[in-house]
Amino acid sequence: MHIAHLLRDESLGLRPLWCEDTMLGREISGVTATDLADPARSVRPGELVLSGLLWWTPDDGPAKAERFVSALRTAGAAALLAGEKTHGGVPDDLVHACRRHAVPVAAVPAHVMFRTITDSVQLRQRSGPGGRPALLPQLDRERLNRLLAEGADPAALLDAAFAHLDRPAAYLLTASGRTVAATTDAVRLPMDLPMDGTGVTVPVDVAEAGPYERLRLYLPEPADTPPRELQEIAAILATWQRSGAGHRAAAYEAASALGALLTGGAADPFALRAALLACGLPPQGPYEVITAAPDRWALAEAVAHLRPGGAAVGALPDGTAFAVLATERPAESPTEPLAEIWPRIAACDPSRPRHAGTGPRADGPEDLNGALSQARYALASGRNAAPGTSSVTGAASFTGLAALLTGIPEEVRTAYSHTVLGSLLAADNASSAVLLQTLETFLARDGSWARAAEELRLHVNTVHYRIGRIEQITGRDLSRLDDRLDLRAALLCRGT
Repeated sequence: MHIAHLLRDESLGLRPLWCEDTMLGREISGVTATDLADPARSVRPGELVLSGLLWWTPDDGPAKAERFVSALRTAGAAALLAGEKTHGGVPDDLVHACRRHAVPVAAVPAHVMFRTITDSVQLRQRSGPGGRPALLPQLDRERLNRLLAEGADPAALLDAAFAHLDRPAAYLLTASGRTVAATTDAVRLPMDLPMDGTGVTVPVDVAEAGPYERLRLYLPEPADTPPRELQEIAAILATWQRSGAGHRAAAYEAASALGALLTGGAADPFALRAALLACGLPPQGPYEVITAAPDRWALAEAVAHLRPGGAAVGALPDGTAFAVLATERPAESPTEPLAEIWPRIAACDPSRPRHAGTGPRADGPEDLNGALSQARYALASGRNAAPGTSSVTGAASFTGLAALLTGIPEEVRTAYSHTVLGSLLAADNASSAVLLQTLETFLARDGSWARAAEELRLHVNTVHYRIGRIEQITGRDLSRLDDRLDLRAALLCRGT
């Protein structure tokens, strides 16, 4: 394969920056990618060098370009392909250095993956004389279009797309690593594997797809498939994804109607049964209920991990995302399995934290309203407790007063704290701060005068005096359990 063959491949979109006509016939022996400032040891004679230019900076740029290109010339590199993604273009310093050292250079557009170029070179190296690709079995486009028209699932599309290559392992994956479909006999794929940089990945480009809907075609072992053909298969999968938009919208509407029924008071049993059936859920239970914020897309992806079928995802009348899942689990909360995958879900869109709340298992339709209420409270608790961190909170975690109070809206907690503690919260009053410390210590030591005095290093009489002042200010009697609980809750509301 010659340099001319590579530059004439329109599917790669390479842009020549400097190359004399006599150099176009240079034979390419292989490909290597490097971002070392001195690549001499990693380049062999006749190789095409791919570089993302991470080694170059405007500071002392000419010297860095000179050192890099000089090393390429010494090593006998056939040409340099410089990526435009890192700096928005190829620096002039590098082009000038290539001209001085007679190293052909071309720009690689930001959207072109280096793997695509590598695959193209390897394919041509297996071809016949003159660099023309050898005849290979062709993609059956007519069959794929027919399958699309018939509404075939993506697994059938993958099998048909790679049938001419004896169906190598190929997968359709979500951004979180969930396998949507795979070719027949493909082994189960660990979610971490596509993230490690191995294999070939081609994005399935659907402009309107959000971060949780972006799909990609993945081949663990590169097959003898031209890059252009992989792009075409990805485009077919994009058409399949767009064709399902209507079905997904209808499912969302049905789930949202179920949510409106569950939050509208005591639901008519027959209407509830009909709503469950419309969502594809069994009418008898048991069920799991999950809520999420700020949107439903993260929840939909999480539910697809947990339960590929038998789930409804929609929005409640106040906009809160929720899901009802058919389950066979024991009575425990689904928090643990959801918590395992939630970090991966949240990582798909790190621009803002994602929160989820789970309720107890609902054994039947009549229990769904209560389970949903608890899941909503758990969601509020997680958001209030750590608003800047993605989290999963289960209703089963409310085993103490402090945890329970986190689900109350912040403005309500603040109002309650000010109402009960009054002037003890005056920030500019040193005596109020002393009284607050005494109150906290006294309650933390179960109302023991002696233990509180020991902790504060005060005389017991001083503690008695201070508690008396607190009782005067708050109007509470700290010898009564109810008043102690009120003050303890007010202190917690101040600090949650």
